[in-house]
Amino acid sequence: MKLYSGKQVLLTGLLCAAAGAGLVFYLFRQSAADDKNTGINAKAEDYLSSDAAFPITDAVSQFTSNDSSGYTKDELQNIQVYEKCNEAVVNITTQTMGYNWFYEPVITSSGSGSGSIIDVRGYVVTNYHVIKNASTITISLADGTSYDGRIIGQDKESDIAVLKFDPPENMELRTINFGENSGLKVGQKVIAIGNPFALERTMTTGIISGLGRPIQEDDVIIRNMIQTDAAINPGNSGGPLLDSSGNMIGINTMIYSSSGSSSGVGFAVPVSTAKRVVNDLIKYGKVNRGTIKVSLVQNTSRIASYSKSKISTGMIVSQVSKNSQAEKCGLKGGDQAIKYGNAFNYQTIYLGGDIITAINNITVSTLADYYSALEDKSPGDQVKVTVWRDGKYQVLDILLEE
Repeated sequence: MKLYSGKQVLLTGLLCAAAGAGLVFYLFRQSAADDKNTGINAKAEDYLSSDAAFPITDAVSQFTSNDSSGYTKDELQNIQVYEKCNEAVVNITTQTMGYNWFYEPVITSSGSGSGSIIDVRGYVVTNYHVIKNASTITISLADGTSYDGRIIGQDKESDIAVLKFDPPENMELRTINFGENSGLKVGQKVIAIGNPFALERTMTTGIISGLGRPIQEDDVIIRNMIQTDAAINPGNSGGPLLDSSGNMIGINTMIYSSSGSSSGVGFAVPVSTAKRVVNDLIKYGKVNRGTIKVSLVQNTSRIASYSKSKISTGMIVSQVSKNSQAEKCGLKGGDQAIKYGNAFNYQTIYLGGDIITAINNITVSTLADYYSALEDKSPGDQVKVTVWRDGKYQVLDILLEE
């Protein structure tokens, strides 16, 4: 048996005590760490399985809304506009009838578009090209009901038409209010609602990309169009372009695209034009525009060469109506009769008169320019007409007639 001195016993005791204390400290820390981890897991499970809000870090909270619903302010605005307006947007389907070889009536084409209910009596505004040449028109509402539509008036120059259907007496129709164009700014948020690809009441958002665009469609130029990057696709035509308050600021009309689908360049007829045109269509069935009582011929390089004129654009004044305001204001027609065309299809025109080159400082190179310059004018308005006469330009003040 080995004997130990007192110092050895004391030293051994101290070492054992230190080792024991270290072991106890280690076990205490492990226990505390386990308790801490168990607490986090328990809270996560509690939040995931209960209705309590899960705690988030500051980095995430910056993307949340102050609204208790959890939507951002922009999302809430979109939702409110859609809920306010979507039931006032209708789906318009058309059919065009023709005859087969046996003179039997058959459907030759069909189409679809959108429209906006603007009056509780069932008036709907849409595009002229949506219902052009239609034999039958069907207007479908948000509740799934459909009604026969009839044309109250249509206007090719502005691409606007007004339809009407007869709702039941107890039906309360949602309508869309006309807004204003005077305060519009590039960069302003806009919302489009329509029926692209027959997907009813589809909503898209974007901004105003440009204002005052003159856009030509076929032989018509529509001025002051609103350009937007909100997605507009086939079927959207005739639907409303809305501001962030849900007021109509335009009627979606066309897109620029090589594929036929939205490419971020869409155009809407401004509501300032729509209000004026719709008012006339409902009252008179047509738009009462001011006109100049003349017979016009498109100037060409061939005609200019024949007549030895120094300009080859503009509208040639062939004849001026007798006792018209145009005659009284000094507009001159031609006095040299020529046959224009070919041997089987020609017309007699008169050269040597005035050539209209501008109206109210709007350049007139073609007939489309001429009609576009007068599109927003009424009978009784006075316009400044620039003409080419005797080798120089002159300006005449002409009173428009009905």
